[in-house]
Amino acid sequence: MAHEEIRQAYQMLGQEATAYDGMITCSTLFGRTICKLVWDMDKADNDRYLQLALAGIREDFAGKLLEVPVGTGVLTMPVYQKLKNSDVTCLDYSTEMMATAQKRAEKFGLRQVRFVQGDVGGLPFENGSFDVVLSLNGFHAFPDKGAAYRETFRVLKPGGIFCGCFYIRGETRRTDWFIRHFYEPKGFFTPPFETAASLKKRLENFYANVTLDTVKSMACFCCRKGESRK
Repeated sequence: MAHEEIRQAYQMLGQEATAYDGMITCSTLFGRTICKLVWDMDKADNDRYLQLALAGIREDFAGKLLEVPVGTGVLTMPVYQKLKNSDVTCLDYSTEMMATAQKRAEKFGLRQVRFVQGDVGGLPFENGSFDVVLSLNGFHAFPDKGAAYRETFRVLKPGGIFCGCFYIRGETRRTDWFIRHFYEPKGFFTPPFETAASLKKRLENFYANVTLDTVKSMACFCCRKGESRK
């Protein structure tokens, strides 16, 4: 998606939200400081990786979309405001994070969005339930990454799109150092972590078409599921 309106919404939400949200959107003084210190990113880098991560969602999308994890909803509620004819399911393991996302959805008047508490390693949906599966900043935290890859593939329809972003190692030494010494010990991120090469190979084992870009230590991907499993 494109999206000056969405960038403006991120700016507005970041100014009124938590430190976490300000960091994710690079929209507060604290958030910009962390983005630069840990991720070596400025606001332009932040906007670019989010745009790449959302590239698989058409502006006129009117199908069924699963977002996992939804987190606080700071990145996606402005997007869903533009997708009035879609059917969106937001899933997260954390009821606290999801409660914040629900409040945001109510604020935006998003009646097409529903929330489900659950685990990405065992998604409570039938095979081929969704036209798009979106995962922003989730896979680096999932403890069972193999199950997460299998489950997001399973619930996607043939021809459907899997897109999103997450941390990969080996791109920015400063970021790798912070992840190893701070994020891992606190349990925010869970190894093992992909590299750009390993992620592309893994996605190509599942999907017929894979596009992968990197912005500093963030991998942004857009994949299309084939008509049948390889």
